[in-house]
Amino acid sequence: MSNNNNSDSNRIKIFLVDDDALYLKSLEIDFMQQADFEIETFETGEVCLENLSHKPDVIILDYHLDGINKNAINGIKTLDEIKSFNPDIPVVMLSSQDKIDVAINCMHHKAFDYVVKSETAFMRLQKIITTIFSYKKMEKELSWYMDRM
Repeated sequence: MSNNNNSDSNRIKIFLVDDDALYLKSLEIDFMQQADFEIETFETGEVCLENLSHKPDVIILDYHLDGINKNAINGIKTLDEIKSFNPDIPVVMLSSQDKIDVAINCMHHKAFDYVVKSETAFMRLQKIITTIFSYKKMEKELSWYMDRM
């Protein structure tokens, strides 16, 4: 399938950012099998940030990100940079740590949600993405309605 057709503009573009190449690939495959998403994958926060001009609809971002390069910026720093670039991009944090303080830290930095890497992580991510897009649809409808009042 060509990536230059007109339907691309209607597809949800998801950035997946994780330094675990195997996990990244399996997540990409899961998303590709579930729906007609446009997926871009990145192994570091730096490369994700360099590509924000591609206008992702959602970013799924690993909390640690220093598995390959110990000097790589972590997920929280990447999240802060994404939010300063465009505060409206929903970012879902992923972590292998099931710790409440990690989740609170992510939410404090304006993550949309926090998901622990587990067998149910993909199902949770799907639900969150559905929620994000029902919010966006409601916002569009509301602004359309308000414009006409």
